[in-house]
Amino acid sequence: MKRFAALLTTTILISGSTVALAEPITPSDSAFRDGQTSLQTALKRAPNNGKAKNIILFIGDGMGINSVTAGRIMAGQTRGLDGASYSLSFDAFPYTALSKTYAVDALVTDSANGISAITTGFKTINGAIGVNGKVRPKDCATGLANRVSNIAEQAKRKGLLAGVVTTSALTDATPAGVYGHTASRDWQADTDMPDEVARAGCTDLARQLVEAPDNVRLDVALGGGAAKFLPKAAGTAGARSDDRDLTKLWRTQTSAAKFVTTARDLNAVETKNTNSLLGIFAPSHLPSVIDHDKFPDTPTLAEMTSKAIEVLSKNPKGYVLLVESASIDKWHHRNNAYRALTDVDELSKAVAVAVAKSDPAETLIIVTADHSHALAVSGYATREADILGLARQKGVNQLDKTGKPRTILSYASGPGEQDHEHELTQAEAVSPDFLQPALVPLSSAAHGGEDVPVYAYGPQAHLISGTVESSYIYHVMAYALSLSED
Repeated sequence: MKRFAALLTTTILISGSTVALAEPITPSDSAFRDGQTSLQTALKRAPNNGKAKNIILFIGDGMGINSVTAGRIMAGQTRGLDGASYSLSFDAFPYTALSKTYAVDALVTDSANGISAITTGFKTINGAIGVNGKVRPKDCATGLANRVSNIAEQAKRKGLLAGVVTTSALTDATPAGVYGHTASRDWQADTDMPDEVARAGCTDLARQLVEAPDNVRLDVALGGGAAKFLPKAAGTAGARSDDRDLTKLWRTQTSAAKFVTTARDLNAVETKNTNSLLGIFAPSHLPSVIDHDKFPDTPTLAEMTSKAIEVLSKNPKGYVLLVESASIDKWHHRNNAYRALTDVDELSKAVAVAVAKSDPAETLIIVTADHSHALAVSGYATREADILGLARQKGVNQLDKTGKPRTILSYASGPGEQDHEHELTQAEAVSPDFLQPALVPLSSAAHGGEDVPVYAYGPQAHLISGTVESSYIYHVMAYALSLSED
């Protein structure tokens, strides 16, 4: 554990070099020096071929390579450090791969197929969760006929615990990947379902989460989306028309169940007296941490991750936990890079918490994305330039062909259509509310279709290498947990 923790630091001291140099290393040669350090670390690395007791799967929703790069730079610059050479917590993970994320029916995936492939091993169509590729869009009958089990359900049947943490609504696509089975990710409450779908026997995702059989029901669920769990009534944020209060049902299913709605209550939960924890902290998705001054009692991703691990780790047989940083995707859709990249840093903080609260000898941690976003980091701004601001060389704006300043970051599509008559200023570009320019005007930015990164450490982490199908990640997790063994 101590050896791995050392890898998470951004400065590593070495006693000497193993290569004869023509001249002494100077401070400007840090890349060469760090390369030697990394080589020595790699030479000492031995794969952990043991079986995993626990699996923590982190999903940076929409976190493609450029999101990682720009998020890393912003995180470093926010701390007053050199952003380009800064490291996020999962940058230190020893094994990496690229994941191909396409859907059965599309070149570019949505989050439903994206997470379903990772948690079940089956790619499906966009919009579907927990079913194979034979399902038809929004068709209840084919959804029921083509259900496939996910990694959390399989782990629960073997006596492990399971949980989900997210900054989205708990009924959103990615968190549903560890409990949901549906032909439409939009069927989150009964009011989202056409009458004929309900009559055909399909159940909304909120009910699937709470009403699942004991042997597969999640033990921890923390996120947003209260409206989908509460009945329509005066004084509530409920959206349900069936008069069900699913939060009350959760509290009555086990003798030590807890339901919380604030960060204060979450932190006060005594895990030794809790075996079932539901936390819903917003009517819909959780706000960005940038806006927590307006919502002061909203927990951070790291706080939710910490509490989930405390509850789940009481089980001697182990656990499976999915943690999603959903706000990366939510804000990329709006072309708001400031908030999207802030959440890359929030994901990094949550990963660091998981590393600190788990044993690397028995916990496989994987960090990846369900899909990418078409964010570009371009131009030749000098190293000290603010990643969120105008492209500058030593403080001098780089101009486009019309003679106006341009930004370092931009999007292929989205609502960030620019007024080309207006000359951007640095103050505007670095504002939290600024929308980076988009090439194709859309009300919501489209996902990117390029491969996404996968980072891993712990038992069987060495199996994460090369270029793989997104569905391959499931097989690594299942093998690490010996789920195929009797």
